Amino acid sequence: MLKQGFSRTDYCGELTERDEGRSVSLCGWVQRTRNLGGLIFVWLRDKTGLVQLVFDQTVCGAEVFAVGESLRGEYVVCAGGQVRLRDQAAVNEKLKTGRIEIFVDSCLLLNQAATPPIYIDDEHPDESESVRLKYRYLELRKPSMQAMLATRSQVMQCLRTYMFTQRFTEVETPILTKSTPEGARDYLVPSRVHPGQFYALPQSPQIYKQLLMLGGTDRYFQLARCFRDEDSRADRQPEFTQCDLEMSFAREEDIQTVVEGAFHSVFHSVLGVEVSLPLERITWKQAMEDYGSDKPDRRFGLTLKNLSDWGKDCGFSVFENAVSAGGSVRGIRVPGGASRFSRKELDALGEFVKTFKAKGLAWMTLGEQGVKSPFLKFLSEEKLADLKARMQAETGDALFFVADKNAVVFQALGQLRLELAKRLDLIDKNRYDLFWVTEFPLLEWDEEEQRFVAMHHPFTSPMDEDVPLMESDPGAVRAKAYDLVLNGVEMGSGSIRIHDPNVQEKMFNMIGFTHEEAWKRFGFMLEAFKFGVPPHGGFAFGVDRLMMILTGAQSLRDVLAFPKASNGSCLMMDTPSAVQADQLELLGIELRPQEK
Repeated sequence: MLKQGFSRTDYCGELTERDEGRSVSLCGWVQRTRNLGGLIFVWLRDKTGLVQLVFDQTVCGAEVFAVGESLRGEYVVCAGGQVRLRDQAAVNEKLKTGRIEIFVDSCLLLNQAATPPIYIDDEHPDESESVRLKYRYLELRKPSMQAMLATRSQVMQCLRTYMFTQRFTEVETPILTKSTPEGARDYLVPSRVHPGQFYALPQSPQIYKQLLMLGGTDRYFQLARCFRDEDSRADRQPEFTQCDLEMSFAREEDIQTVVEGAFHSVFHSVLGVEVSLPLERITWKQAMEDYGSDKPDRRFGLTLKNLSDWGKDCGFSVFENAVSAGGSVRGIRVPGGASRFSRKELDALGEFVKTFKAKGLAWMTLGEQGVKSPFLKFLSEEKLADLKARMQAETGDALFFVADKNAVVFQALGQLRLELAKRLDLIDKNRYDLFWVTEFPLLEWDEEEQRFVAMHHPFTSPMDEDVPLMESDPGAVRAKAYDLVLNGVEMGSGSIRIHDPNVQEKMFNMIGFTHEEAWKRFGFMLEAFKFGVPPHGGFAFGVDRLMMILTGAQSLRDVLAFPKASNGSCLMMDTPSAVQADQLELLGIELRPQEK
């Protein structure tokens, strides 16, 4: 049996031919076994990979051999033995350890295991997600999950190392903070000591990092845990990690340069990919005009064309009415698309854009047999020729059009563009397209509340030349705001902050806060700004979203150790859950049945 003082000397997946002849001690889980009578083969697994153990009765003796016979999948064992080269015919080139095996001379069964409810391998990807999340601790044993955790750790270490080289100071900001209801919903935490009052979990460390600049920290960063009470999606979770930074006496270009360097460092270290710097910058207006999105995927073409001046008197009332109402007509050209879509598929695309509030989709195909379109009869020969020229259309192409309010047109065609690229397999999946979108609008109109709201947050500075427009034309004011986009995914957002108390109070007034309301919600910040706040700005990007790109994952749930399900619950720990009545009583909380 196992000798006294046995301990691990090596990890399973790191042994190679160079270790031939060494006596090693390994610990891990049994992947599978094969009993051939006098020989038992056991594949032992730890976080580094697999190695084959050989229980040869003539080598290990009857007592150790009996332990080998008792082993089953996921049993936990410690095994000692000698590294030997495999016979050439038995070499497994698929494994890093496939040229060696361990002839066991000692083995200790540390723990038995029940039959797992999921496969502990990467060969069964279609298992139920709910089952996998319930038994997440078992799924974490899979090689792909261990690789993900290792990559995530590498990314975090890389970010920290880089930020320290840029003279940033890592500061932890509070988790229990103040509710500031602008943006997503807060998670509220009732206070026992202050009955009827609540903390909020931070949606970001925004206010604290600005106060750190006032406090003289100059360059701050944090790998921060943040919380938002909103519905989960494939790229969203109620709690997430972001790399958060703030800089004093910095311009947009200074902050962008630091962020670019961080991404360059991560891509170089993790993927061996060189990101060309400086990154390209396009304005928000250009992004919307060309792609219908402020986070465009530019790995394929299909850009939008503005046809409003053509459509205002084209003869087709749908287009003309949209333009006269202040909207626009825009189109997408699909090269070679005339033969790619059946009438049924064209109708389906029409239904697709309706999910984004468009009233419908107009189309035109330029086939070898001539032009086909439901609205062709409304166009004169001259207008048709002009349309083809504006769209740069050629025989064989398909054209798609939406006419409506600008916001609807952008959203519908922006989403249609992505849908067409997926259906036609136009996306270059080997390309990493990383760039900045700048000069966002400072405000956007909220139809429900009938007021302007901050597009990013109420601490974002307006462009200097647009400050005079803050009262006369708020919707035209541009912000010193910038997003980093990678392959159509918003990686993060940042801005130069307002450091002038007068401009800050004017901003609060623009979004509907009275002087009293602003001081009630943000008085501590406005008070602090009286004491000499430096010009400053910052940025934050999601580590989880970055991990999705680096690993090719389809969901944030694939890059988190313990994610929430799509409804925000944790199936493994059965949360959220009820609490004891005395706990509620201490907090002064009484529950009542929810009205249906």
